[in-house]
Amino acid sequence: MTANPLVLTQDVISAEIDQARRAYAEELKEGAEPRPHPARGYRPYRSSVARHPRQPLVVVGDPDAVELSGPVFGVTDITDLDSDLTRQHLGEPLGERMQVTGRVADRDGRPVRGQLVEIWQANSAGRYAHQRDQHPAPLDPHFTGVGRCLTDDQGRYTFTTIKPGPYPWRNHLNAWRPAHIHFSLFGTAFTQRLVTQMYFPGDPLFEYDPILQSVTDEAARSRLVATYDHSLSSPEWALGYRWDIVLDGPAATWIEEGR
Repeated sequence: MTANPLVLTQDVISAEIDQARRAYAEELKEGAEPRPHPARGYRPYRSSVARHPRQPLVVVGDPDAVELSGPVFGVTDITDLDSDLTRQHLGEPLGERMQVTGRVADRDGRPVRGQLVEIWQANSAGRYAHQRDQHPAPLDPHFTGVGRCLTDDQGRYTFTTIKPGPYPWRNHLNAWRPAHIHFSLFGTAFTQRLVTQMYFPGDPLFEYDPILQSVTDEAARSRLVATYDHSLSSPEWALGYRWDIVLDGPAATWIEEGR
């Protein structure tokens, strides 16, 4: 029988987060390398314990099958509306308009060009346009919350959107997710997909969120938070945020592995 997660209180979750931090600190004292990616079975994040992979990864032996599963979007398939989530419907969406831009780079700082970047997010009230999201917050008929673009020759991406609101989730009693945007990056095939999340500076919910806190390494966790950049803000139009993504190496952006 599975325990009802709503019985768990924030105090219990916070204690488990502290315990995980102490265990990580002990690992570092014993000479372990910093670990930007959390353990897949991170106890405070209850669904990761129940759903993370427990078997070795399956190696694809047929290279032709990988090619057949490659991304189908090319330069001519993506329009300006795909990256501007505020113009995809007839009316104006509600909320704080914002632009987020950044650079996708490899471990040596070289730009990753022509990569498909997708985002999805809640609306300004903290609700997704999805049938499984039924919490009592209003839907916005002028905002679907999904977008995509290709990185340019400098590895840059840019989206215009609405700042998402926080929302409740049933990890434990009174659990709320900080405002965030999901990012997905594709390589040359659908099997080369990385998924992560971007957060906003100064969010008071950071310390209560076991998903963000599962990134035990403080430096790695800070790289998930965008930076407000006034030079990117457009007068009387939108605020600007910068968030760079590093695909691998010691400064890599945290990726949701097997979640």
